[in-house]
Amino acid sequence: MTRSIPELPTKYDPFVTEAKWQRYWEENNTFKADPKQAGDPYCIVIPPPNVTGSLHAGHAFNNSLIDALIRYHRMRGDNTLYLPGTDHASIAVQTILERKLKADGQTRYDVGREKFLKLAWEWKAESGGTIVNQLRRLGVSTDWTRERFTLDEGLSKAVIEAFMRLYEQGLIYRGNYLVNWCPASQSAVSDLEVENKEVNGNLWHFRYPLTDGSGYVEVATTRPETMLGDTGVAVNPNDDRYKDIIGKTVMLPIMKREIPIIADELVDPEFGTGCVKVTPAHDPNDFEMGKRHNLPLINIMNKDGSLNENAGVFVEQDRFEARKNVVQRLKEEGVLVKVEDYSHSVPYSDRGKVPVEPLLSTQWFVKIKPLAEKTLELLDRHNQPKFVPERWTKVYRDWLVKIQDWCISRQLWWGHQIPAWYVISETNGEIADNTPFVVARFEAEALEVAKKKFGDHVKIQQDPDVLDTWFSSSLWPFSTLGWPENTPDLEKYYPTSTLSTGFDIIFFWVARMTMMGVHLTGKMPFETVYIHGLMLDENGKKQSKSAGNGINPLLLIEKYGTDALRYTLMRETAGAGQDVRMDYNRETDESASVEASRNFTNKIWNAARFVMMKLEGKTPEELGKPEVDKLELVDRWILSHFYQTVQQTCDYLDNYGLGEAAKGLYEFIWGYFCDWYLELVKSRLQGEDENSRLVAQQTLAYVLDGILRLLHPFMPHITEEIWHTLNQVGEENCLALQSYPKLDKSLINSDLEHEFELLIGVIRSLRNLRAEVDIKPKVKITAILQSQNEQEREILRKGENYIQDLIKIEKLNITSSVDLKVGQTIAGVIGTVQVLIPLSGVVDIEALSARLNKKLEKLEKEIGSTKKRLSKPDFVKKADPKFVEETRNNLAEAEKQAEFLRDRLDKFQSN
Repeated sequence: MTRSIPELPTKYDPFVTEAKWQRYWEENNTFKADPKQAGDPYCIVIPPPNVTGSLHAGHAFNNSLIDALIRYHRMRGDNTLYLPGTDHASIAVQTILERKLKADGQTRYDVGREKFLKLAWEWKAESGGTIVNQLRRLGVSTDWTRERFTLDEGLSKAVIEAFMRLYEQGLIYRGNYLVNWCPASQSAVSDLEVENKEVNGNLWHFRYPLTDGSGYVEVATTRPETMLGDTGVAVNPNDDRYKDIIGKTVMLPIMKREIPIIADELVDPEFGTGCVKVTPAHDPNDFEMGKRHNLPLINIMNKDGSLNENAGVFVEQDRFEARKNVVQRLKEEGVLVKVEDYSHSVPYSDRGKVPVEPLLSTQWFVKIKPLAEKTLELLDRHNQPKFVPERWTKVYRDWLVKIQDWCISRQLWWGHQIPAWYVISETNGEIADNTPFVVARFEAEALEVAKKKFGDHVKIQQDPDVLDTWFSSSLWPFSTLGWPENTPDLEKYYPTSTLSTGFDIIFFWVARMTMMGVHLTGKMPFETVYIHGLMLDENGKKQSKSAGNGINPLLLIEKYGTDALRYTLMRETAGAGQDVRMDYNRETDESASVEASRNFTNKIWNAARFVMMKLEGKTPEELGKPEVDKLELVDRWILSHFYQTVQQTCDYLDNYGLGEAAKGLYEFIWGYFCDWYLELVKSRLQGEDENSRLVAQQTLAYVLDGILRLLHPFMPHITEEIWHTLNQVGEENCLALQSYPKLDKSLINSDLEHEFELLIGVIRSLRNLRAEVDIKPKVKITAILQSQNEQEREILRKGENYIQDLIKIEKLNITSSVDLKVGQTIAGVIGTVQVLIPLSGVVDIEALSARLNKKLEKLEKEIGSTKKRLSKPDFVKKADPKFVEETRNNLAEAEKQAEFLRDRLDKFQSN
């Protein structure tokens, strides 16, 4: 009975294959981690994308890198966990919901907090899984049974516990402080959520008259409306121009308020007139000066950006409207001196997209310095965490040194509500800055504490604000593993192994995770921080939604398949930390680099089909590993290259060189295995020598199986499909769970590889020479290989069969000298080997020369015509520059072809 031969379909369909394996892996919990299993832990927690998000190029890039590392370590025998999850994205979700309410003529206050949060959870259930489902399309090998959400029950418990511990240790406080206020979202934002933009504005100069009538001082500002809240004027104590007026007072225009002139070294004598207005409630530098000189703090602004009752006649005016009106009023009072054009940096809210206002506000803060000091100690003493590339260590360290206290409260409803309750008397239910409060893990505990401190007849009301989303995200590496409980996951997988992220959130997220992790767990939350570059568009610019130049990876997946996109993203990574530039045609959603990767998948597929057809239905296991003493020259050569590739790939992956690893695999698979080895063993597979055929089959099966294992972290779907067919195993035996190829140094032979390069070079040269003189593929030829080097001649003799098989050679002469009577020949040179093909009886030289001369004449006419066109000044000046450049390129190409034809004709004539 003839055994059926397993076959792959004639054409690779990535969409069928990828959907099949994505579904299988998830339905069968293939990647479910077990802390009880053997193996060193290797854990990466996914940088949680916003629940409002959709897959963009940055997500696709980072998750492809992470998944390749995870799959590699899993196959190396490590106990791996790739933990998925999403962030609740307070501002983004709240913005979506408030926009919906506004469309219905309502606000969140109209529906109330309880209903608003119900709407938020409903939205999350219906629309919040978009990006998670899109990540599934990438084929990431995450443990979906452990998927987390920053507002789920476990993580919420961790957030409350972290807050309580920090508060009890005196590291969280409630204080009146100047914060970055976003009028659009009506919430405080951290320094890291502020983007400084260069704008073309104005610098207004106006005079403040001295109250003693002796003159005036001139000040300059970019925000004239804030003068309504001025409580002082400052000069530098070393500025001789103003030494006589220090201690005097001026009359504030419009408001008619007497304010002092103070001396402070913070004042830059070179800015404006060297005399500055001081508004402690609306400028960070002024706030510090105000504290040093005991100046009053007058807030003139409401939280929506309009002016309040402290602004006098400008009350309820929008800040920008008030700016114009204040300037007009100053002009009417005769104190406006001049207005200058002025380019300066203005801080914008990253979320609200409007200029932020420094606003005096009562907020919750974390004292950062004690946390940063612990983290710095681990960095300086133990190089924890290790940054790859190392240059980012300094950036991280500098920020830890300069860090300010962290404002963690946000005036939102969607998020972790701050676990503080205000103690309200029965007669007064309003909350003020001085209202007493208690901090507790839950309301019953808060009420009990409040009663003990303030009596049995108190009422409590929870702080309506929520915590900054970065607070919960800072706990992510350990809260997702079960902290504050000492869970098996936490014990096994924490600290996590690697954090893979872009450099743009080192401050937002990386530093905060290290500080919170070290303080709350006593351990650095990850061993290595792998900083990758940013995704650039086809013009080399950073991709962003606001710039409208983002490349949608889902479009590329739909066109080329997931594996092709994944491989492209990793292959384009030139080195750790290098930005990745994608070629992309926005009109057609095409990418030459992704198309090249798709061609690579097709090449692998077709090579695998060929191999399996030659294995006579047997698996690699049934065929067995080839015995070393039975290997032929080409078998030893491919196995040497295979193990060189194993060593190189492992070295690169161990050191985060994913791009280099991907390129090396491409070179081996396409260049050595497909283009050469498959061709060189065909005659043995078709021949009558059963022993030689068996060794060729064994080597083919062994190397193909190894290739699939090596490539799996980069292209998981196609490798899984081919491996199953090759090994004829059920789906339960996934390639993803097999071992990665192990190095066998005994089979690496660099000298053999070098020798074989000579054979390959000779074969290439013979092929090129045949093509030059149009020798038909089926015509057999005589070839002469001449070298005075005995070692080279010996190498050529060893590979004589390979040369004859691939070049259709009837007679091959390997010699130290050439017989001058060989007649007309065409020749090439490889190193010190002269490669010759006698043409007599094979090619009609006269007919060939005539054809070449005719072609040369046509080319020379084209060259003359093109040169004449380019010599005309009007053509160069008036024609489209792209067309001119194309014409020049065509001319250069034509001249190269003409030179090549002349050279060929000269060779024929010389013979």
